[in-house]
Parts: sequence; C-alpha cells; structure tokens
Amino acid sequence: MKKVFIDGSAGTTGLRIWERLAARKDVTLLTLPETLRKDPAARAEMLNAADVVFLCLPDDAAKESVTMIKNPDTAVIDTSTAHRTNERFVYGFPEIGNRRAQIAASKRIANPGCHASGFIALIAPLRQAGVIKDTAALTCLSVTGYSGGGKKMIAQYEEPARDPLLDAPRLYGLSQSHKHLPEMQKICELKTAPSFLPVVADYYAGMETAIPLTGGDITASQEDIRSIYKDYYKTGLVRFVEQADENGFLSASAFAGRDDMQISVSGNAERILLTARFDNLGKGASGAAIQNMNILLGAEETAGLIV
Repeated sequence: MKKVFIDGSAGTTGLRIWERLAARKDVTLLTLPETLRKDPAARAEMLNAADVVFLCLPDDAAKESVTMIKNPDTAVIDTSTAHRTNERFVYGFPEIGNRRAQIAASKRIANPGCHASGFIALIAPLRQAGVIKDTAALTCLSVTGYSGGGKKMIAQYEEPARDPLLDAPRLYGLSQSHKHLPEMQKICELKTAPSFLPVVADYYAGMETAIPLTGGDITASQEDIRSIYKDYYKTGLVRFVEQADENGFLSASAFAGRDDMQISVSGNAERILLTARFDNLGKGASGAAIQNMNILLGAEETAGLIV
C-alpha cells in the first residue's frame, strides 16, 4: 500500500486528485488536521513519510516544499508552474517524446499546464516529424471554463450578484507573457513562443485549444498530419479522431469531468485547423497528475481515472 500526501488539498486541483484517489485500494491518503495544514514541521513530516507527494500549491510554496523533502524515496509530482522548465524535473506528459520510462524512473515530475497540454499535444508530434520548423510563428487560441482560475475565480463566477461582464467570454493574458508559454516553447523546441490567446468563459470546466496553420507554417497536408497523429498516439490518454465536430461546431465543454484528451484536424487545403479538447481539471491538471502517479507506481495508467 503506497502512501500519498497532497500538499494543498484544499485547492481545485488538490480536491480533484483527492476525489479520484479516495476510492482506490492501492493507496493510503495521508492527511493533516486543518489546524496543522500550514505548520512547517507537520507538513515536513507528511512530505517525508509519503511515497508520492502531489504539490498543489502556488509556485513559491511548491519550491519550499521540495526543499523540505529529505527522504530520497519520496517522489514529487508538482502541479504548479515552478518546475516545468527545470532540468531536474521530468516533464510529466507521458505521451510526448516517449517520456513514460523517464517518469517511471524519476522522483521529480513537473505536471504540465492546462493550456500548454493542448498546444503541446498538437504541435510536439509535428515538430518531431519535421513538418513544422523551429522558427514557425504559431498562434494558439485556448478556451477554458472558469474552474481553471481556482477558488477565487469560481467564487466570482458563482456569486449571485456577479459583475455582468462575466456573462460573456473574456480574453486574458493580454501582455503575451502567460505562465504556460515557457513550457510550450521548450517542449515543442520552438525558437519563439506562440502568440497565445487564452479565453475564460461562463461554464465550469472543459478546455478547447485551437491552432491554425497555413502553407508558410507547415510542409504537410491534412492527411499527412492525420497520419502523424494516428501513429503517434497509439497509447495513453490522448486520442486522435477523424471527425470530432458536432454538426459544424466544437464544444469546449465536451470533455468536462473526463481525464482524457481528443485531438482532431479540420480546415481545407489552404488553412488547416488543429484542435484539442479535454478538461482543464482532468488531462489539464489532476487527471494528468494521477496518470503520472500510476506510471510511477507501475499501476494501470488509467486507474482511478474517467476516460
């Protein structure tokens, strides 16, 4: 029986991990009383007693927790942004670049960001196939439910007397310095980060990432791209489908509550559209973290997940 501690279990990501693991018979969840949740000595004891630690914390707190772990057998899965481009951490996207073996052998794993997961799932295979150059100037639109903003944003959207501006989709990341951009650029081995347009809309969960490509971006046809995806995603939680739309539409909430991801290709000969749909709290956060834990423990990759 493996011992698991969720440092930051009160947040949206931590709560979803807890819900997914609570019914499992192969793990024991270590807990701290509410009064000791922020006590450094108590946290350090739990961190070092666990076989697997999930860090569901702000970046600075996640970095602090890592320094508190002295047990060489404790494996860390960090869901914050803190270590996603850190060379000491394996980037925890097992379907990309055959990282499963690295994840299984590592004690330090950085869980991917939600928006980044959609972008990387679509672009990394094409970069590895050589049909997108490292100099490509890409654009990415990504729509998320408001749960992606954490407890504060959830409260804002669910407040009965909320601001009417929340009734319509809202573009953010206006400075083009979104926290997911470094990992998107690094994992896809791009010389420049994409122009990134994240949008939050008035629904709880679900994410849709779209990347348009024109002739100058890519040296492949739609059929070439479909073939690359079919060969690349044969195992894991990312699945390519030939036809994804719903009568000409693609709903961003279609995968809400699930832990897998669906990717597809549409458009025409001049303009190709790549899309990924998943749950920002599933394959975009908690589901991906549990998938990484399953690989670490040698369990079935989808154990405890909804796919």
